[in-house]
This record gives sequence, C-alpha cells and structure tokens, in this order.
Amino acid sequence: MLRLSTLFLRTLRDDPADADVPSHRLLVRAGYVRRVAPGMYSWLPLGLAVLANVERVVREEMASIGSQEVHFPALIPREIFQTSGRWADYGDALFRLRDRKGADYLLGPTHEELFTLLVKGEYSSYKDYPLALYQIQTKFRDEARPRAGILRGREFIMKDSYSFDLSDEGLVAAYRAHRDAYERIFRRLGFDYRIVFAVSGAMGGSASEEFLAPAPAGEDTFVQCTNCDYAANTEAVEIAAPNPFDPAEHPSQQVLDTPDTPTIQTLVDRLASMELGRHFTAGDTLKNVVLKTRAPGSDEWELLVVGVPGDREVDLKRIGGQLEPVEVEQAGPDDLAAVPRLVKGYIGPQILADAKVRYLVDPLVVEGSAWVTGANEAGRHAAFVVRGRDFTPDGEIGAVEIRDGDRCSRCGSPLRISRGIELGHVFQLGRKYADVFGLTALDANGKPVTVTMGSYGIGVTRAVAALAEQTHDEKGLCWPRIVAPADVHIVATGKDDAVFAAGSSLADGLEAAGVRVLFDDRRGVSPGVKFKDAELLGIPTIVIVGKNLAEGVIELRERRSDERADIAVEAAVGAIVAAIRQSS
Repeated sequence: MLRLSTLFLRTLRDDPADADVPSHRLLVRAGYVRRVAPGMYSWLPLGLAVLANVERVVREEMASIGSQEVHFPALIPREIFQTSGRWADYGDALFRLRDRKGADYLLGPTHEELFTLLVKGEYSSYKDYPLALYQIQTKFRDEARPRAGILRGREFIMKDSYSFDLSDEGLVAAYRAHRDAYERIFRRLGFDYRIVFAVSGAMGGSASEEFLAPAPAGEDTFVQCTNCDYAANTEAVEIAAPNPFDPAEHPSQQVLDTPDTPTIQTLVDRLASMELGRHFTAGDTLKNVVLKTRAPGSDEWELLVVGVPGDREVDLKRIGGQLEPVEVEQAGPDDLAAVPRLVKGYIGPQILADAKVRYLVDPLVVEGSAWVTGANEAGRHAAFVVRGRDFTPDGEIGAVEIRDGDRCSRCGSPLRISRGIELGHVFQLGRKYADVFGLTALDANGKPVTVTMGSYGIGVTRAVAALAEQTHDEKGLCWPRIVAPADVHIVATGKDDAVFAAGSSLADGLEAAGVRVLFDDRRGVSPGVKFKDAELLGIPTIVIVGKNLAEGVIELRERRSDERADIAVEAAVGAIVAAIRQSS
C-alpha cells in the first residue's frame, strides 16, 4: 500500500516553465518525474511504478514468442562501432568519451553490434536457430534539441530485440511474430495506434514499419488513406503520380526573357503576360532546389539538385530520411559559387549532367512531362523543357511536402495527414550486421550459412509519455489501469478520526483482495487539495471517505468517465473489486 503521508511525492500547482506538451506538464506537476538537465529526468516512485508496469507487459509478450532477455553494457568500445561503420554514421548523435588510458568509447544508442557478436560467440550450428533475444536498457543519444520532457530525451529506456534465422523465410516469420506481439503490447497498454510504412535510416535493412500513437504533440507526421488501409510515415510515403507522357506531344524547348523573376510567383506573373499558346500555373513550373550532402566520415560536401513542381515545397526531413546516414543540408551562396553555371533563381536541369551535379526529381515530375524552368542564365527561363527529351535525372526521390488530399499510390483516394508519437519500430535487417561481423552457422551439410536478422524496438519511457498524451484531460492524468501505479486512490477527508480509520480499514481490505491501493491519509490537508491531487495523479478509481460516512456511505468515482456512485461501506470491498473487474 502507498500512503501519501509517507510517499516521496510533491505535486505542483504551476506548470514547469520549459514544458510545451501536456505529458511534460502533467508528469512533472504530478511528481512522476523531475528534470535534471535538458533531456535528462529522474523517475520518482509513482513514475517508476508506471514504467515498471509498461516493462512488465513488454516482457510478458516477448516471452510469449519465445524471445529471451539479456542485458548489455551501455558503454561500448569504439572498435565495435567502427567495424559496423556506425561510429561515423551516427555523427554528432553519439555520446563519445575516453577512459583514463585514452581508449575511445561510446554510450550505446542501440546494440545491433553487441547482439550479433554475442550470438557469434555462442552459436555455430544450424541446430541453434532460430533464436530471438531482447533487452530493456538505457540508451543515449545526443539530441541537438531535446524537448517535450521524456518524449524526446538524451537518455531513455528502450526495449530492443533481435531475431536470428538461417533463411529469408525464417526472417519473415520472426518479423510477423514480433509485429503481432507489438500489436498485443500496444492494445494491452491502452493505446490508439497506427502501423505505418517507414524508412530504415541508419539502422539499415529492408522491410520497415513504425507503430505510431496519434497525438498533437507527436514529432512524426504520417498519412492515412481515407479509403484503404495504407498508412506511411511522410518520410516513406508514396503518393500517386500522373501517368507518363509521350515527349513527342510537346513543342520544342523555348527560351524566354524573364528578367526579375527569381521566384515562382514572379515567374508565373511574367508568363501570364506572354503569348505562349497556353496558361501556366505554379504547378507547371519546375523548381530546382540546391542541397548539399556529405557521406559519413567525410569532410567533403557534394551538391545535389532536387526538382519538384513549383507549387510544392521541398521536405528536407523527408529527403534526409531516405538518404540517411548521408547528411543533407540546404546549400548556401558559397556552395553555389563553386559551380558558376548554377545561376541562383534561374537553375534548370538542362546543364546539370555536364556540370557533374547530381540531379534527382520527385516522382511527380514524370517521364515525358513538360515544364517551365530556369535556362541557367540570369533573367531567362525555358518553356516546354521535357523530362526524357531535354533532361534525364539521375534518379527519383520523394521530395515534396505531403499535403492533405494527395492521392494514395494504392487506390488513388485522398490521403489525410496526422501527427503521431513513435512507439515502436520493426525492421528486417537482413544480413547487414552478420556480414560485417561474420555471423554464420554450419548447415546440415557442414557448409557455412550467413545468418539473417530482424531488429525490433519499443521506446519504454516514451510509451509512458505517449499514454499521458493520449489519455489526459483538463484536470490531469488518466492512466489505463494496466499501467497505473495503483488501482484505487482512497481519499480520506475532514478531521474526524473515524473517517481515517474507515479509510485505513478499507485500504487493508482491498489490499488483501489483491487490489493496489494509494491511500491519501494526510491530515491537515483540505478536501479541495486532496481532490485536485487525485485528479492530477490519474489513478483510475477514486474512493472518497468523508462526511457521508456517518450515514454508512462512501463515494466511488471513475477518474476517466467521472461516473459516481454511493456505496455502502460494509459492502465497499466487494463493490470496488467488482467495479475494477468491470472496467478492466
């Protein structure tokens, strides 16, 4: 039993100054966590209880698919991450340090390398597989802008699990088992969630899906089809593009005098005054945005030009997600000055191949489509510049910012944009790490077979914040019972000793019945303060023992629905246990 008179807890009436999302405000005010430094938090008793309940559900479902728990050090020698290439790939996101002997280490952001090496050191035969291992452990990433409390921190707890199989079919089965387990985990925890296609990024691998909790505070943007079940992170989304055209349908390229038109709008305004045989909109122009990229471990930046329809904005995050671990930034004046043929405001794709500048287009710039674009001379544009006739890109990349109403690539229906919090991510890693570290097993014929791997992560601390985001109300937290630090919050009000004695007796009876109890037995604290604390703390069932005790009645209140009922004190234990079972 938790007694508020002795519990290490201090609730706050005012929001913390740095809080910008509800979970951050409420978890701090309710005394679940306390800030130590940007992106770093201490967990107090009630918060730690919620965290442990989330971990319990995760462990139960991992055990249900035969995954076994291990635990690795957070401190990892540099050589291991150098072998995999991620010492450079992670860039500034790694916490790097040296020991007293000058040896380099890092604080683990994830542990693919150590899992691979562990299995390599222990297993060598096909009889040892398939295998699934997991850990729940603290991870470290040097976030440039930690925000939103524990939603995006520099130190966080994560469940990462890995499957090891000898065939691609085995990997697919392991992936499905983990995916199904994740669905059970998030349903049990009480989440409203979506499964969306995602990019693998620095993790590598092929098949990749995210589990997202829709919430206004979410940093991830995803789309859902309004007709079919297609959903994807905006970094991985594919939108329907127009059908290709026949290049012969278009007139020959025509160079136009367009002085003082460095922007799309000024260009469209100038085109409207010209006799070109048709009306041009911003969507008929081809905007060429100059970026720069840098490969991991390199000091050299290379220019990259991306072509998108002129009525669309370029989504740097989307491009970066597809190119990761390569860094992507907007190019500056000094970068453009290195290639004099790139005339700012008048860049066209016609000369990029000769200038040895890599050129990618969004899939909306389809084969055979004609555009108005820069003529690579100050004050001049070119009309009827056709892909496949006048220029050939080096490839395609999803580059435009996704809009509400963009069409689904599967069924053609409109897409709807939402925001969400990433809860989990599943990857089919394949043989990337097994190849690097030589993880093989001898088959039945004594021949070595390279092991194929899957990687599956859940943000445990993030799940706590995400639940708070999805379930809170204007009064405070509203925990699902499975993660709440207690089932029942008993509030004894007034000064009468009989009230506190009855509350204590009820708490003992409920505890004996297997109910987790938080008992507000504080004396000298007003009923109003106690009620506000009960609402703030978010225990799913509240029982008020107060002035009506003289009539043999106490009040039962459900925190989330605010449903209230008077129950007889003599039958209170049975009534409360029944109410808990009904709401579970």
